[in-house]
Amino acid sequence: MKILANNDYQAPAQSTGSVLVLANDVNALEANLDGITQVDLQFPNFTDGRAFSQAYLLRRRLKFTGDIRATGDVLIDQLVQMQRTGFSSAVLREGVDAADAQRQFERFGGYYQADAVEHHPHFPQELA
Repeated sequence: MKILANNDYQAPAQSTGSVLVLANDVNALEANLDGITQVDLQFPNFTDGRAFSQAYLLRRRLKFTGDIRATGDVLIDQLVQMQRTGFSSAVLREGVDAADAQRQFERFGGYYQADAVEHHPHFPQELA
């Protein structure tokens, strides 16, 4: 997952030619993705997780392969789940260190469950 510092990315207020900005109350399944290479999903505050569902629907049901970017109130403890639900980049909220955020991915080596990226469950290798 690509991590961006808050001052490295200014989220567009509205959609442009190749960037689609979706409010978190929009049904992602109704999105027109023709010519879209990036979808910005908004976290208005860290307790509002509707963008997780939107990202999952974009990846799994609509087969969107472009960049799904988390914007807004993005905390480092949400990043691993963001990646598992389909986000490919995240803009950290102001004051959050990108190095601290990147370390989150080193903390977890694998998962048993399938997710938006890995469609098949991970089971342990046969014991020797």
